[in-house]
Amino acid sequence: MAPFTTRLLTLTTGTEETVIDLTAACEDFLRSTAEARDGLLNVFTPHATTGIALIETGAGSDHDLLTALHTLLPADDRWQHRHGTPGHGRDHVLPALVPPHATLPVLGGRLELGMWQSVCLVESRGSN
Repeated sequence: MAPFTTRLLTLTTGTEETVIDLTAACEDFLRSTAEARDGLLNVFTPHATTGIALIETGAGSDHDLLTALHTLLPADDRWQHRHGTPGHGRDHVLPALVPPHATLPVLGGRLELGMWQSVCLVESRGSN
């Protein structure tokens, strides 16, 4: 049985909310560790205002996701969690809708994603 392998990926998300494609980093990790084996890849973000999503990128879906989150979680004063910038409470609700983890199938050492799926970090706050 092969041991678990972990890699820490450190990202700076910038000053605006964003969607960052992690697929290439996941594939690079598997190339160096999976050796054509089958298994599961667990992706986790430990930050309280980020999530992991499987979405299409590059065709506007990443922007659409951020727009949908604005509709579902408006950045206004309705939130009980009020430290930081106005509307910051919404950022701490994000992980309930876009969870901070994803477990992905690996077949033959490669991610088994759908044709248009990418593994993405979703940051609703910016400046992290």
